[in-house]
Formats: sequence, C-alpha cells, structure tokens
Amino acid sequence: MKRSPLSYFLALLALLCTSSCGLLFLSSEKDILMTTSPDAAEVWIGNRLMGTTPLTLSLENSENHTVTFKKEGFKDMTCQINSSVHKGVVVLDILGGLLPVIVDAATGKWKRIEQTDCAAILPAEDQ
Repeated sequence: MKRSPLSYFLALLALLCTSSCGLLFLSSEKDILMTTSPDAAEVWIGNRLMGTTPLTLSLENSENHTVTFKKEGFKDMTCQINSSVHKGVVVLDILGGLLPVIVDAATGKWKRIEQTDCAAILPAEDQ
C-alpha cells in the first residue's frame, strides 16, 4: 500500500510536536571569544586552565561560567558569562504540549548564552 505525502507530513508534524524545541533547534554550546589587554593572559574556568588569550572557547549553553584571566605582573580579572531562559523556546514548547516542556526543562535546553565575547583590561599589580 502506497502512502500519501500527507501521511508523511502528518507523521513528521506529530514527531515535532512530541519533541522539544530547545533540543531540536538550539545548539548545546556557544563559542565565546576571550580577549585581554595585554594579550597572553591565562584563561581559567573554575580550577581548569583553558589556554591563553586571545582564545575562542565552546561553552555549555545551559550553565553560567565565571572566567578568570591571570597574567604575571597583573591583577586577576574575572568575567561572568550568564545563561538565561530563551522565552521563544518556552512558548513553542508549551504550544507543543507537555512532553516538550518536560524534556527541555529537564535537559536545560531552555537556556542559552547571549554573549559573544568576554574581554578584560588587566591592571598592573603596582597600580
């Protein structure tokens, strides 16, 4: 028995309505450019050295990140990168039914980072 294009369309529509919008349409990571003046400062996230500036890092969209820049002879500086709820995804999930709301809320896919960079001017230690 041959199926009509309408049946395939309806099956696809049903699949999308039972899936979460955040999981389907948002990336789990965001590329953030790390820069300092002067260059070549260490980039730390938590207790982990990520590299030296300038540097582009892929950070988890569903989490907040505190970045610390360190360079010998200069004071440490921090940059806060915050993740926030993407309201458009929440609305689409609600329109899609209960399952998308549960999936995106449980996986954190409602959240995303808006920032594209994290920059700091490091003052000399003697200032």
